[in-house]
Amino acid sequence: MPLFSPIEVMNLKLSCIPLIHLKMLARNLGMDDTGSAAEIIKRIFGKGVKEEVVDGFIKQRYIEKIQERRATISDEDLKQELKKVRTFTWGVVQGQLDQKIQTEYVRRIVRYEELVNNVKAKLHSDVTNYVICTWFNHWTTVLIEEHISTHPRVIPTLKNIKGIDIFFDGQPFDLKVTYLRVATVQPQQ
Repeated sequence: MPLFSPIEVMNLKLSCIPLIHLKMLARNLGMDDTGSAAEIIKRIFGKGVKEEVVDGFIKQRYIEKIQERRATISDEDLKQELKKVRTFTWGVVQGQLDQKIQTEYVRRIVRYEELVNNVKAKLHSDVTNYVICTWFNHWTTVLIEEHISTHPRVIPTLKNIKGIDIFFDGQPFDLKVTYLRVATVQPQQ
């Protein structure tokens, strides 16, 4: 039994389309493309557009998105860039960088030189590690989502909707990707 009704799924799929693309979809369907996203979605529902039409539109826009990314960097080049990451140490809890700066530096250290020295000695490294880990997570997720989204039974989202990355067999899913470090075993001599 599905978790979401077909109407709920269709609404979520249409909601994952950015307004500029919703307007394009409306024009493709011979409909008025003016107004807010909610108004356009309401008109699409009113016309009784089939889910397969919306799915095809989303898939085509997603393919264009992949092609745009690949025009900037190929899959292989991106993988080579990602392989340059040798350590995966956050340094800062994700989403708590400002809090760390405030509690460990701004509100604790009273002397200017001590502040500058502590920032250079520790915070610079923490921020660098945080940015590298966030960058790595973003681009590995992009590659994984692009790969999964090419499957015929998967419909990707074109913009973020909290808790939904893809639709699989007509149901929304929040795709979670975990970094796994694979240890290499050196042969004994």
